[in-house]
Amino acid sequence: MLVLRYYFNMKRGAGIIFRSVLLILVGIAIGLLVGDNNFASHYLNTSPGKGDKLTKVLQLVRQNYVDSVNVDSVEGVTVNNLLQNLDPHSMYLPPQQALAINEKLEGGFNGFGIEYQLLRDTLYITQIYPNGPANKAGLSTGDRVLTINNQKVSGAKITGDKIDKILTDEKRKEMAFNVIEPDDTQRFYRIQRGHVALSSMDAAYMAADNVGYIKISKFASTTDNDFRVALGKLKSQGMTKLVLDIRGNGGGYLNTATALANEFLTKGKLIVYTKGIHENRTDYFATDSGEFQHGKLAVLIDEYSASASEILAGALQDLDRAVIVGRRSFGKGLVQQQFPFSDGSAVNLTVARYYTPSGRSIQKSYAGGIDSYHNELAERMKKGELFSAQSNMDDSAFKKSSPYHTASGKKVFSGGGIMPDIFVPADTTMDTNLVQALADNQLFTAYVIDKLQPELNKYASADKFINNYAVNDLQYGDFILYASQTIKEMDSYEIKVSRAPIETLLKAYAARFKWGDEAYYQTVNSDDEAFRKAIEAVQ
Repeated sequence: MLVLRYYFNMKRGAGIIFRSVLLILVGIAIGLLVGDNNFASHYLNTSPGKGDKLTKVLQLVRQNYVDSVNVDSVEGVTVNNLLQNLDPHSMYLPPQQALAINEKLEGGFNGFGIEYQLLRDTLYITQIYPNGPANKAGLSTGDRVLTINNQKVSGAKITGDKIDKILTDEKRKEMAFNVIEPDDTQRFYRIQRGHVALSSMDAAYMAADNVGYIKISKFASTTDNDFRVALGKLKSQGMTKLVLDIRGNGGGYLNTATALANEFLTKGKLIVYTKGIHENRTDYFATDSGEFQHGKLAVLIDEYSASASEILAGALQDLDRAVIVGRRSFGKGLVQQQFPFSDGSAVNLTVARYYTPSGRSIQKSYAGGIDSYHNELAERMKKGELFSAQSNMDDSAFKKSSPYHTASGKKVFSGGGIMPDIFVPADTTMDTNLVQALADNQLFTAYVIDKLQPELNKYASADKFINNYAVNDLQYGDFILYASQTIKEMDSYEIKVSRAPIETLLKAYAARFKWGDEAYYQTVNSDDEAFRKAIEAVQ
């Protein structure tokens, strides 16, 4: 089984909640950019100048080295090593990575708007983006794609790379899809390549009486507008209190973070300020345009909430505007500006630090070097911090006396992330090797495709499915047997201890397959202790 999620035609599914430390750090590393489109006004000059040793050495390699060398690749590695010696978040971005990051933060991309999966040499559509080209043409989740432009993509031993090349060929403005639908009807579609919107709102729904829930995955250029639309929808349903979920949100644009904070604060409140040796202090204040200035508010954070997420959580905590629930955030207090090169590559350079309203910088130390910095989250887990509130306070960053206080006088800390007001330990049953292996191998979605589509068709809506469907003993055993064909060795203890989260995730993936991201989060949250604590905090 091979899973393919190519960014220009797909986004990472909401269900992929298991991240390696390396991958999440890559996301966090680019997590706070100055301005929505506030890049350098001109490309960096790459012409060699007097005393430019780096350029001269690379020229010597290109012209004189004994073997053939990809100098562009060497140059990128060399520049990145230089930047990483400054701080962990200054970095070089190759053209494709720079493009992917910027498109993601700009709220859309050019493509077809599908997610897909290769399962037993068959290409299945697993998600269709609302209002994207594929959605408008009539493609559906569960469709088996036989051919694209008359080229076989199922039953042809085709590789993921080849499918990527077919779908991302910008020269082809139209693609012909020959598919078999779940009811075995064969159909033919012609789909025009076009804009696919990427909302930063993963979910917005009523979580309890008068309590709304909004999940934000990133701080993109469209986030504030997306939030206002979601908020308006919830208000029309009677919402007066809100739970805002920014767990796993690695950041985005500085301006977006301040705009979102503005939604909750009254006029004149300081949200954040930035300054650096080459950047004068810049203060960001709330205006009087916020749409939720007075209702009760809880904010969910975790160890993967970083940068722009920490600006928002820090401001709301310092000003006593929200209850912060969860676990200590990542600890990124640096601001980057992106400087593009003419070849599409770019440099993200740290230009300032940011400070919360009380004056604290939450940037954790990187004096121990890049490897130590990247291993810090793993060290938190080893020390038991994710499972004990007291272990948080035993960290050296929080043992020293703190001069920082909220508006009401409550002590807050600097130098290591945002400490929650209500601590919720990580769920150990969710973090077993078995659960991670099931997710990594995309076995939840595979099982939905193979076994659960008839079950899904029994329910007329997501709410009816979420409220009435449950994985029974027979289905759980069948799923484990199904998964054992891919995961050859399973720990019997983990099969038992992780049963509840596995059942929840199987149901959640099924809900997402049929009804999208919001149904996924509704299902997952129904068994989430942090979510429950946040609801209690505002009631």
